[in-house]
Amino acid sequence: MGRVSPPVLPAACEVLVVGAGPAGSACARTLAAAGHDVLLVDQHVFPRDKVCGDGLIPDAHAALRVLGVHDEVMDRALRAAHVRCVAPRGGHVDVPGTLAVLPRRDLDDIVCRAARAAGARFAAPWRFVAPLLDGERVVGARLRGDGIEHEVRARWVVLATGAAAPPLVAAGVCERRAPSSVALRGYLHHPELAATLRELQIVWHPRLSGGYGWIFPGPGGTFNVGVGLTASHASEEGGRASMREVNLRRMLDTFAAVHAPAAGLLARGELRGDWKGAPLRCSLGGARWSRPGLLVTGEAAGSTYAFTGEGIGKALETGLLTAAALAEGGDDAAVRARHEAALAGLKPRFELYEKAAHVNRLPWLADLVVWRARRSPRILRRMSAVLEERQNPGRLLSWRGMTKLMFE
Repeated sequence: MGRVSPPVLPAACEVLVVGAGPAGSACARTLAAAGHDVLLVDQHVFPRDKVCGDGLIPDAHAALRVLGVHDEVMDRALRAAHVRCVAPRGGHVDVPGTLAVLPRRDLDDIVCRAARAAGARFAAPWRFVAPLLDGERVVGARLRGDGIEHEVRARWVVLATGAAAPPLVAAGVCERRAPSSVALRGYLHHPELAATLRELQIVWHPRLSGGYGWIFPGPGGTFNVGVGLTASHASEEGGRASMREVNLRRMLDTFAAVHAPAAGLLARGELRGDWKGAPLRCSLGGARWSRPGLLVTGEAAGSTYAFTGEGIGKALETGLLTAAALAEGGDDAAVRARHEAALAGLKPRFELYEKAAHVNRLPWLADLVVWRARRSPRILRRMSAVLEERQNPGRLLSWRGMTKLMFE
């Protein structure tokens, strides 16, 4: 396929949304449906690949229903009844939930097309270069495509550019260049295994200390297989976060060494595409959420959970919240205050998942939780409630929670 020349851009719009992933497209679709003049741009032509686990948990299902695309997504996704949590000693527990898997290439395209159907104009490939400024206020953006630069004036700019640091730096909102976590994933086609492995699997093991492995069965007998390392920016140099030394390919080999289904997939599955790595921004940290004339949303604002690495649902949710802050109108201060208050309202939940993430560094805790859940329907229900976001994960994975698990 030859290089695609970017389409002509308008000189101005009411809201310029930069990034057509879940957060950007959800925001654009909501605003356009309410009658706002929205221009949605992305550095890639859609459909395009995106590194992700592809798992859709209950918060994603809820947001997709709000956007009116849930039925279309589920028609193409592989549904699952539970997620299997595999502890270091090999014990496992199946946690029921509303679950599905659909590659991000398909999911993001569906949500982006919904934005266009609602009236948002879409243009790609255009990459964010820098904001246009009137004093301290952002009044648009300079975009680049195929060596051409174009300026678009806008009443508001929404930055939904994902985990990459350069757009945040260019926009003057980056507080930490290093990501929160890193992950590696590939697609392996194995129709025979697909007949029996129908659940999402998450695996903890001491040799994967600081992270975990996953196997998520997708449509057409293809599995999303990967490993993730949390707290990848843990080391500090001169007071600034920097990346830990990590070899994700070696971590993937370790995953295969400690988990038989992963070994079978890597040995006998047909690799579709390449193994790809990506950064993650978690816990609503690492970037300012706004500046005059500009709002930050989705993973650019850190919308991924630290404990699970799940980010699709929260990206969609933050995009909807950003749209609501803009749709209500008012002056700059009022819009920014609503946007920041909405994200701040999510912050306590993210902090609970940040605390729960210590199970990735102390995998023996997974052994304890799985051991108790296999013997206690009540604890299994609590794990399911965590998945559904009706239960505080700290009640299971805090030291106090561990004590209750031992003696209840």
